[in-house]
Amino acid sequence: MTEERGWPWPAGAATGIGSLPGTDIAETQRIVLGELPALPHLPELPARGPGADLVGRTAGLLVELPVELYAARWRVANRPGRDLRRARDLLERDLDQLTEQAEEYAGDIKVQAAGPFTLAASLDRGIGGRMLRDPGAVRDLTESLAEGLRGHVADVRRRLPRATVLLQLDEPSLPAVLAGRVPTESGLSAYRPVEAATAIDLLGAVVSAVGAPVVVHCCAPDVPLELIRSAGAAAVALDLDLVEKLDPLGEAIDAGLGLLAGAAPALPPPAGRAPTSAQVADKVRQLWDRLGFPRTRLARQVVVTPACGLAGASPEHARQVLAACRDAARRLYEE
Repeated sequence: MTEERGWPWPAGAATGIGSLPGTDIAETQRIVLGELPALPHLPELPARGPGADLVGRTAGLLVELPVELYAARWRVANRPGRDLRRARDLLERDLDQLTEQAEEYAGDIKVQAAGPFTLAASLDRGIGGRMLRDPGAVRDLTESLAEGLRGHVADVRRRLPRATVLLQLDEPSLPAVLAGRVPTESGLSAYRPVEAATAIDLLGAVVSAVGAPVVVHCCAPDVPLELIRSAGAAAVALDLDLVEKLDPLGEAIDAGLGLLAGAAPALPPPAGRAPTSAQVADKVRQLWDRLGFPRTRLARQVVVTPACGLAGASPEHARQVLAACRDAARRLYEE
């Protein structure tokens, strides 16, 4: 399917980044399937507490690397315990709900997890300090994550046998990891930067292991586009308002990288209104035109999304944003 279309989604698609407000997974899944019919995603509801957050949810997928909560932070544990069971139970309930509501779904669907470097920058070692401190620990973490994500994707495929699965790796910490800007616990220094070649190797190991097209999401001004492309990702997801340099983005798109264009604000502006679909479409179209690509490619290579996760928004704003993204994508497709 990917080879026939060029990118692993249908033309004129919109999707969410991942997180949404609230604690009712059944209702949230209904909203996602209704508002984003071309590329729905498995919602994340961090308001439910530890284990529903990005780090805890992903850590629950790790293979032979148990985790626990300590002083409100996730760290590597000696053995599986209550915190890990909770994280896994929450995800299992979410997948059960997805199965119930989308068992006959025959299109593309997206699931999300933290990428290896954001996980390494967020997860503590059992003896102190982040996993990022120890290059060997980062490599072990990456191998565990790759195996866990391969199983997760396979599980979703078993549950939705007619669907095509797309995996999003959330890497908000990747630019800071590469630049040596992740602070130590004292805040007086920072962890050593990870070399680009190492990052390509480890991120690429996850991309190649999961057996599904991978999108790398990074909500930062300095997204390492060439690194992401070199690691084998099918697409990058970013906030259009944070794009400072057009040339690197243009080069990546010209080389075939798909774009999940974050064009609608995750939080409402001071006026309190979500953008209209026309405003969202204009933002995407204006960027595309500045890059100099033909409009005929836009709706195929670009997916319209919110700028970031919507967990901090009100349920009404979140739903309005998803609807605006969906209708904006249709506008761009019909032009």
